[in-house]
Amino acid sequence: MTKRISGKLNWLEQNLPEGLLVDAAWLSKHGYSTSLRSQYLTAGWLVQPVRGVYYRRLRGSLTWQQVVISLQTILGRTLTVGGRTALELQGYAHYLPTGTREVHLYGPNHPPHWLNKLGLDTRFVDHNDKKLFRNEPIHRSLGHLNWNIKEASGTKTDPIHGSLVTQPWGQWDWPLTLSAPERAVFEMLDELPASESFEQVDKLMEGLANLSPRRLDKLLADCKNVKVKRLFFFFADRHQHAWLKRLNKKAVDFGEGKRMLVRGGRLDPVYRITVPEALDGLS
Repeated sequence: MTKRISGKLNWLEQNLPEGLLVDAAWLSKHGYSTSLRSQYLTAGWLVQPVRGVYYRRLRGSLTWQQVVISLQTILGRTLTVGGRTALELQGYAHYLPTGTREVHLYGPNHPPHWLNKLGLDTRFVDHNDKKLFRNEPIHRSLGHLNWNIKEASGTKTDPIHGSLVTQPWGQWDWPLTLSAPERAVFEMLDELPASESFEQVDKLMEGLANLSPRRLDKLLADCKNVKVKRLFFFFADRHQHAWLKRLNKKAVDFGEGKRMLVRGGRLDPVYRITVPEALDGLS
């Protein structure tokens, strides 16, 4: 029995990096019974921050990046860090007020229910990207990154085709999958005006001079949210970045009718959306 436990511990050390977490289903799949998990918890080899979730005892505190990387890689969840969070991580939203720390996650399915029960100083906000785009972006996992778990090494910057990017995080450069800036802007526009303000988005768009027109065209074609597409071009027209002239605007479906986004606001005659009086559509 001792030899069996020792062998299982060795396997766990090789396949569960310190700082990443797994759930009970993952452990059961790899032969770790409920009683064996209880032994590991009692001996201090595993930590259980919330029922059904485990990680190897680590130095320091668990961070939201470790949680998300665990979901994206070991647990194989199809989700992406997007919206405001993705823009912050890529240096585009440093002037936006943060307040309570939130991490915006996008995917076709809800993340696990225990995500906001881990006791972190971060709140995870779940978004269904099916409501915004017709197709799912291409996701990559640890296996696709040629990641060597035993040595905690691998490709640092593996490009993802489409509208996602990876960003190395931590001392081992673990891959954190984010929405590219172009996609993150669409995700943030979708939150306007309920969770974002016109003034903040306007300042953000002012600084986005280096977006890819090719990627924007693909996203505009894939986006099924009329409000988001109208808002995107409203702000793009205000700031007249070089990429605007390279977009195939004629191919964009702007829908029909008017969209009231702000009560008492001004109707923009081009995109038929109501905007705050301070934003008149001109730079």
